[in-house]
Amino acid sequence: MKLVLASNNAGKLAELQSLFAPLGFVLVRQGELGIPEAEEPHPTFIENALAKARHAARHAKGAAIADDSGLCVDALGGAPGVRSARYAEDHGHAKGDTSNNRVLLEKLSAFPGASQRSARFVCALVAVRSADDPQPLVAMGRWAGVIWPAPRGESGFGYDPLLYILELQQTVAELSPADKNERSHRGLAAREMLRQMREVWGLG
Repeated sequence: MKLVLASNNAGKLAELQSLFAPLGFVLVRQGELGIPEAEEPHPTFIENALAKARHAARHAKGAAIADDSGLCVDALGGAPGVRSARYAEDHGHAKGDTSNNRVLLEKLSAFPGASQRSARFVCALVAVRSADDPQPLVAMGRWAGVIWPAPRGESGFGYDPLLYILELQQTVAELSPADKNERSHRGLAAREMLRQMREVWGLG
């Protein structure tokens, strides 16, 4: 069964394709179907994920799933939050993961203590059977850690090199893809989404 992914992020596609394999889904990025990206004007992950899922479903005339996720840093009042992918641009710098990580560390330079660097990855997954589905499925996942003073690790994407998981004594970027999927915010949300799809959509 094909399910449109309301994203063009290759990293998210790879992670979600693996996580949704138990139901036999083949995720198709919306860009492969000529679907433009949706506006994301909302202040919360759930609202933006719902907007993206409905947008993709409307264009695809079928089921769609959207992930809205990011990093929330307590000392920064939850920033970068829903602006995680655009954080550097919001502060006048070039777009991209490296720039985002650099800007975040600059903003946190006033908070040197580890206790002031607590943060978490947050993921909201929303799935709809159609653009007008009256009961969208919603799943949340959170993964807590602290912001490391400098990037570490070569795996993953986004802020993975900076979020240090205390119990593992590694950053997310130092984990294997399998370990990340087992523990991550996206993995937690995806497993809850699978449960809901089986219960509500009658799959699997």
